[in-house]
Amino acid sequence: MYGGYIIMDQRKTKAFFEGRDIHAYNIFGAHLEGDGVRFRVYAPNAKNISVIGTFNNWDDQASKMKKDKRGIWECFVQGAKNQDSYKYRVWQANGELVDKMDPYAFYSELRPNTASIISDLSYDGWTDKEWLNQRNKGFDSPVNIYEMHVGSWKKEDENEEFVQYHEIEKDLIEHCKKHHFTHVEVMPLCEYPFDGSWGYQCTGYFSSTSRYGTNHELMHFVNALHEAGIGVIMDFVPVHFVKDNYALGMFDGTPLYEYAKPEDANSEWGTANFDLWKEEVRSFLMSAANFWIDVYHVDGLRMDAISNAIFWHGNKNNGVNEGACDFMKRMNHLLNEEHQGKIMLIAEDSSDFPNVTKPSYAGGLGFDYKWDLGWMNDTLSYLKRDPIYRKWHHHDITFSMAYFYSERFILPFSHDEVVHGKATIVDKMWGSYEDKFAQARALYVYMFAHPGKKLNFMGNEIGQLREWDEQKSCDWFLLDYPMHDAFKHLCEDLGKIYTENDAFFNQDYDPSRFCWIDADNVGQNTFSFIRRGSKKDFVIIMNFSTNPYDHQQFGVPCKGKYKEILNTEWDKYNGNLKDHTPQEVQAMRLARHNQPYMIEVNVPSFGAMIYEVEK
Repeated sequence: MYGGYIIMDQRKTKAFFEGRDIHAYNIFGAHLEGDGVRFRVYAPNAKNISVIGTFNNWDDQASKMKKDKRGIWECFVQGAKNQDSYKYRVWQANGELVDKMDPYAFYSELRPNTASIISDLSYDGWTDKEWLNQRNKGFDSPVNIYEMHVGSWKKEDENEEFVQYHEIEKDLIEHCKKHHFTHVEVMPLCEYPFDGSWGYQCTGYFSSTSRYGTNHELMHFVNALHEAGIGVIMDFVPVHFVKDNYALGMFDGTPLYEYAKPEDANSEWGTANFDLWKEEVRSFLMSAANFWIDVYHVDGLRMDAISNAIFWHGNKNNGVNEGACDFMKRMNHLLNEEHQGKIMLIAEDSSDFPNVTKPSYAGGLGFDYKWDLGWMNDTLSYLKRDPIYRKWHHHDITFSMAYFYSERFILPFSHDEVVHGKATIVDKMWGSYEDKFAQARALYVYMFAHPGKKLNFMGNEIGQLREWDEQKSCDWFLLDYPMHDAFKHLCEDLGKIYTENDAFFNQDYDPSRFCWIDADNVGQNTFSFIRRGSKKDFVIIMNFSTNPYDHQQFGVPCKGKYKEILNTEWDKYNGNLKDHTPQEVQAMRLARHNQPYMIEVNVPSFGAMIYEVEK
């Protein structure tokens, strides 16, 4: 066992120091070579660093590292092997001696332990080549995302601390297929110390969390989803990181990854903000993003808390953080270039900053999609209200279409909406248990028929009433109750209608594919609109009032028979209409609502209907 050194070719690190490297994980970290492991870490201001681990009995004199003039420390340790634990013992610039995890570690010990683990990422189980070749951004395809927290989706034993990927893989695929989910979005899988952060306060940006299985088990999980025709999106946190002493913070005794000024470095979550102006930090984060796409075959990344990067301290009044915006433009451009424009890049951005989904070469930030948090907030705010007062807030439902075409939006009912006393989606609805579900059924028709891609957090599809708790499984027992089971079937049917009819997804961001029929019926709390497809048009009618309206007239775009393909009042959805045989309504040559034809239908209270007509 010995420490050894080589002189690294500076050309290999040129892109890293220029902030353009998306493969830095091939340089830094712990890499198996021959009869040992080569370690490299960037820490320009450290006085000395040693690798300590199981291979040298944690002796800081056994494997000393050597620094080059650019601040890269390196050594080769003969006898170190796969699955050995290790840390960097850092003699910091400020005089302190600290044991640090490897920023580029591929695996880590299960918390509360903090050592990094040497990990061989080679995997011969991939069978998803065809999937990778045909995957795309989904602009003109159905995108119906199932957001999930791996650890609390389904537990066979509630006393089990952590479920494993292989335990849920089969059931998850079956569930997604039934609901016509096209993608699973997993909450962060980077290593993190505090369960209650849900993964949003990371330590290991290249280290898959040890909670749910090994690296290879995660690869098997992703591959199985791909084999089933389901894409995988991962939440990624490029804005801030946890301050725990063993991790990235003050790594070499100086603010290496964070801002130097405390007012800029400290985030609202008690974490440290990445200094996105530093080229080495940019290479670190861009490489981490690429790592999950390259090594784990994920199909997209949902970037967390982007508004906190766009604006200093996340506040518009503090001005735009130009360095952070430049970083996002560069990252998105390089990731698209690397993966032939096939991967999804999604921004969780609550601001009204323009051009988030405009290509970076055209001056935008370069994301493909942005969460429409305005739509989510307005819609849920409207449905919380007593129906008597909804007429004063009619615009909460109609306003989204006034700005919808400014970005490519995803409509999200995410985990953020079912925690911290906010109540679950169903429980947010006004009224009694029965009224809540009736309105939730109409709400979901609105969501799936509204332009934009879809995202729902696990539990939404069964009408979960208890807020999400990361330590507990979804309340699957609710499906023993007719109301919840019926709601599940409605969500399945809506997923089928959405994914099988191009009116609801093709050219989703083309204004010609959507048209209001009546957006102004304030007195009755009803809304109606048209979705246009290549072969069929669809008329959607919603009533958010306690009153049913018989013989209501609605303008329609063409002659023919309008077939009712879904009514939330059908008894199979636990409504009051026993006969759910699809009804056909003949359009009459009478102009209504600026349309040349008209249909007359009965509209149930708290109900929604979808009609189709062939062109």
